[in-house]
Amino acid sequence: MITPDWVRMMARYNHWQNLNLTGSAAHLSDDIRKQESGSFFGSIHATFNHLVWADRYWMYRFTGSPKPRGGMAESRIVYDEWDQLLAARTVLDQTITDWAQALDPAWLETEISWFSGAKQAVVTQPVTQAVTHFFNHQTHHRGQIHALLTRFGATPHDTDLVFMEG
Repeated sequence: MITPDWVRMMARYNHWQNLNLTGSAAHLSDDIRKQESGSFFGSIHATFNHLVWADRYWMYRFTGSPKPRGGMAESRIVYDEWDQLLAARTVLDQTITDWAQALDPAWLETEISWFSGAKQAVVTQPVTQAVTHFFNHQTHHRGQIHALLTRFGATPHDTDLVFMEG
């Protein structure tokens, strides 16, 4: 079972890696960041957008914060401008960190239900599974971004959890 300390560690990891990858992506041109490159969401920029959209969706499910607009198809175009995307990511990472810091351990022992647009059905699962998915989803798509960054000559820093300080 996961614990509040694990959730806080993963929130720190999320923030650390978002800084790593956005910092590396900032050295690329906007045209390169938006270039269709064969990844699931098409480009570096679109994948960063999807992560913002999906993280907001999970925060909506976990906390009742505002629900993001649109569905999966729209998740790749939340922000057209890089600076707006970075600002939104910064705010969202703080939101995730604050949520993790205030996490009630009893909540981790409950279940969560929501309507899944992807499954077109109501999904109910243990909160621990949903929270684990939340962080795993981030890592999955950041891996895609990392691959595209290196493809275009950017050099992100280490991504291994063992290298995270603090």
